[in-house]
Amino acid sequence: MGVLTELLKGLRATGSVLIETVTGKEMLTTRYPKEMREKPQRFHGRHVLNRYPDGMEKCIGCELCAGACPARCIYVRGKDNDPENPNSPGERFGFVYEINMLRCIFCGLCVEACPTEAITMTQLFEFSTTNRGDAIYTREELLMDTDGNVPHMFPDDPLADMKELLTADGWLKATAPAGNASYEGVQTWQGTPGPASWDPEPDQETRDS
Repeated sequence: MGVLTELLKGLRATGSVLIETVTGKEMLTTRYPKEMREKPQRFHGRHVLNRYPDGMEKCIGCELCAGACPARCIYVRGKDNDPENPNSPGERFGFVYEINMLRCIFCGLCVEACPTEAITMTQLFEFSTTNRGDAIYTREELLMDTDGNVPHMFPDDPLADMKELLTADGWLKATAPAGNASYEGVQTWQGTPGPASWDPEPDQETRDS
């Protein structure tokens, strides 16, 4: 009897939406993908490896992100910088960087673990694929170029909203400076050469007004 009751509840919900669609009343659902909902600033989307404003890579190949990952989906191998032409300000850089998106749970712990703010999360989540190999994002797909643009794994995807790849600052703002109220409205992180805004969040009174 309980199963039948739940089934009838589901049919009633579906029928009510169908009636509203026919009669032209306000819809309860969005017409995805024609209508995209606005994502929260701290949305957990695909990752990006950032650069400093001068173009240097932020990743120093320390592998702390891989160690913090509970899904074990990150693989990093560092390499010593060429003294004459260094990739990063440190002694090493992320020579190999891979993220298995099939295993990633988008928890953001890699962002919190990174000591140089090299990895952040964008707002892009439309990147499904029928090929398992395409779900392995390498340094080539993750690292922004010197102008701050982030490469899309599938640039011909009609759902690819490149603006969502540039919104890589949300989780950085959420994790630094560890939620201390005295730092509210103060930028305590390094920006990137990209066009996205890395300004600090406003204070609560301004934000809630």
